[in-house]
Amino acid sequence: MASFHIRQFQERDYKKVVDLFSRGLKEHIPASFRHLLTLPRTLLVLVGVPLAIVLLSDSWLLAVICIFFMLLFFWFLVSHAWNKYVSNSLHTDMADIPKFYLSARGSCFWVAESGGEVVGTVGCLPVKDPPLGRKQLELFHLSVSSQHRGQGIAKALVRTVLQFARDQGYSDVVLGTGVIQQGAVTLYYSMGFQKTREYFMDTLLWLLDLSMICFTYSFPSVPEHEL
Repeated sequence: MASFHIRQFQERDYKKVVDLFSRGLKEHIPASFRHLLTLPRTLLVLVGVPLAIVLLSDSWLLAVICIFFMLLFFWFLVSHAWNKYVSNSLHTDMADIPKFYLSARGSCFWVAESGGEVVGTVGCLPVKDPPLGRKQLELFHLSVSSQHRGQGIAKALVRTVLQFARDQGYSDVVLGTGVIQQGAVTLYYSMGFQKTREYFMDTLLWLLDLSMICFTYSFPSVPEHEL
């Protein structure tokens, strides 16, 4: 098993971090597409529209062409959803990692390094409006290179965030991940995170049935003078 170590993000890491982040999210496009094809409403469209074409035109060729273009359109919708999230991130917090994650106490961004290469990332920011009496830290952008998975890197990155949160006096670590990201969902459950709610970020994701799961990891109560 290859060794790795976790350190704070440095400016020279930026290109690799962005590439790792983008590729990691776009890996979920095929699984999301397959998921979409299993939905009853999708199957109804894929069967009903071609059947209507056959009944109206008596042409199976047109029906087959119709199915092809519908599949192409569904792939476009799924790809657009993931690409939109990546683009939004690259124009907000991921556009300037030092500014968003390293400029203030209580937030940070780390990379996992193996063999001189960045192979994993994770960041965290304080929650602006936490529930009354809570001090919450939100985990962002957990990602591990596909060639380095199964080595405990993701778990080590999450532990780094949890330890940071303890040291900074946070009461909870919260995060959101896509229901289609089963590896991440399994990881968070295994590390003691609890599911708090499930929702859709927008109408497109509702149509694609790609919901977000919110998780919370709560620490024992912290004395008020430490908050």
